[in-house]
Amino acid sequence: MMRKRKPVFEIYSFGEFSTWDRNSKDIPRIRKITTEIEAEIGTEFGYVLHIKQGKGETLSFRIDHPPFENSRGEMAPPFEGEEFIRTNDYQFYLGDCVWEPLHDKLGEWKLTTFHNGKTVAQKVFKLVEKKS
Repeated sequence: MMRKRKPVFEIYSFGEFSTWDRNSKDIPRIRKITTEIEAEIGTEFGYVLHIKQGKGETLSFRIDHPPFENSRGEMAPPFEGEEFIRTNDYQFYLGDCVWEPLHDKLGEWKLTTFHNGKTVAQKVFKLVEKKS
């Protein structure tokens, strides 16, 4: 009986990215490798996780962000979700794009990816106001 190989996870790139089309399968292009993001409205940041031998597995993710209110005036909870790994050589982008108002998005953002309840990738980004 063949044993199933364990998936291998590696952060391929991280930092500031080009604008990402969330409906596209294409991963955004890296602009600058950094954990300190000079943020303005529309700045895209995050990381690309390269997964080998993970076809059929599911990742879960969580984005912890500075405190800000959602559209209902409530404190926004962390963003959470899942991603299905479709191939044995898979790239997963986890990130966010800065939106209005800028001031309450500044600070620490912790992006974490989990597989079977274990942390397989994590980066902390510090968003600072872009100098003009």
